[in-house]
Amino acid sequence: MPSLPNISRTFKFTPSLALEALKSQKFDDLDHYQVRLDLFNLSIMADYDQLLCLPTLTAIDKYWYQIETARKVMRQLGGRALLADEVGLGKTIEAGLICKEYLARGQIQSLLILSPASLVSQWQQELSEKFNIDSITTDSKLLQQNPEEFWTSNQRIVASLPTAKSAKHFPFATGRNWDLVIVDEAHHLKNRNTLSWKLVNALNKRFILMLTATPVQNSLIELFNLLTLLKPGLLKTEAAFKKEYVNSKNGRVPKNPEKLRQLMREVMVRNTRALVDVKLPKRFATTISVIPSSAEKKLYEDVTEFLRHPDVPLDKLSTTNLLMRAGSSPNALTDSLKQLSKRIESDVLKSLVKRSAQIKKAEKAKALIELLQQSHQKTLVFATFKATSDYLQTMLQEAGIVFVTFRGDMSLKEKDAAIEAFRDQVPVLLASETGGEGRNIQFANAIVNYDLPWNPMKIEQRIGRIHRIGQAQDVFIFNFCLKDSIEEYILSVLHDKINMFELVVGEIETILGNMDEDLDFSEIVRDLWLKNQAKAELDLAFNQLASDLLKAKDSYKETQELEEQIFGEDFEA
Repeated sequence: MPSLPNISRTFKFTPSLALEALKSQKFDDLDHYQVRLDLFNLSIMADYDQLLCLPTLTAIDKYWYQIETARKVMRQLGGRALLADEVGLGKTIEAGLICKEYLARGQIQSLLILSPASLVSQWQQELSEKFNIDSITTDSKLLQQNPEEFWTSNQRIVASLPTAKSAKHFPFATGRNWDLVIVDEAHHLKNRNTLSWKLVNALNKRFILMLTATPVQNSLIELFNLLTLLKPGLLKTEAAFKKEYVNSKNGRVPKNPEKLRQLMREVMVRNTRALVDVKLPKRFATTISVIPSSAEKKLYEDVTEFLRHPDVPLDKLSTTNLLMRAGSSPNALTDSLKQLSKRIESDVLKSLVKRSAQIKKAEKAKALIELLQQSHQKTLVFATFKATSDYLQTMLQEAGIVFVTFRGDMSLKEKDAAIEAFRDQVPVLLASETGGEGRNIQFANAIVNYDLPWNPMKIEQRIGRIHRIGQAQDVFIFNFCLKDSIEEYILSVLHDKINMFELVVGEIETILGNMDEDLDFSEIVRDLWLKNQAKAELDLAFNQLASDLLKAKDSYKETQELEEQIFGEDFEA
């Protein structure tokens, strides 16, 4: 048998050279069948007809249009593309597939992901859990200690766009070469006069993916600015673009739309729900506002008053955490209060600790038991805090309700066993915030938010565990809260005023972005709660927030109509 070239090493960097090297060998003996089979497989893979990474990705659902998008971007668009799928179709999965495939083929080493600050940790987590890609983020202490070393010594970085474009970091980010750059929420680059646009334009990049569900929000010039980052010169100069493609009377209406679409096909993929035939079942949300006991009510009010006092030395994060725990359970609150009492000398705090620890039966837990006893659905119960989850385990056991738990600190084997038991035998899965992440649990069709995240995107992530492609049943969402709590006000805004639970998964994120690119919803509601004391004041403040969100929702709907006019359904994978 003739000696073989180093196939794996050669193929890793240049598939075509590897194929030529193999073809130059003569294998006539049947004993060499496996070698010829390998050659055949290599010839299929060389041009991205088959993705090498797919067999290794077991933690995600992969849909045909996402795979086709990845293949199209690499095979036809040269790894420089605007991924503009409608909300909820998985642009991040498509970007992850492309990244993983390039890594598998050895075509990239360095990776830079730019995202809003609020999504940095989420990107790092999803890269790790779904694609087994490790990365460092701009939240790392190294960034503060030695910015130059951070930017030059790390191959895979997830960076906050505001951080990367700052004067301190701009030179380091743009001073090296990047094999692949991914920009999430790329509509933040719609204005070429901003530092965000200038940063991405200045990056030395081989491949670039830009992700946005709303590539045009106000004017076609925004589209020109985005596509110029991907393929400079494609649309010529701004003046030439305006003359050729923009209606002089209305900057939102295109002239020569078919010619413009033909050019955009060179850099853009846009899948729509109608095209990929994504028909999700309906979802129905119910708010269960529980009347607290007199002890619970007084404790909640006193914790709020304690936090409203100007002399309380707590940072915003600690304040938010304490309020969320107060809305979750007395057990979670007690844990937090005990920790605070070690740092702060306060008689009021000592009294709160004692009173919180004395509450053994929470009214909200009683209401949960009643719901589960009446339910005949597979139900996923979310509890954010471990102390709350431990308490609910005791309550469920006492009530004779069969359940299994799913927590982030469990081993892979334990997680698999919990999901299998939930699917085949057990009616209730008690889950932490990461419960069911990456798991196929569409066999369940009811969710209980026992405690409510203040970030609407986290609520959507919970719902997305079961309300996703593959779900055949209508989905029921039960949101628990204490009457007159901050969570009740949040649900009033999200559910009653803007009908968040009737939106497509992912749309609320776009709507919040329309209000303010850097908006932190949890900070807003916390500040409203602490600054307004009387019920009339609270009602007025939260009604104003709802009004602002409704305006942003209307703006989003207008953008959808504009994009339908510009793009139609001509950019699918």
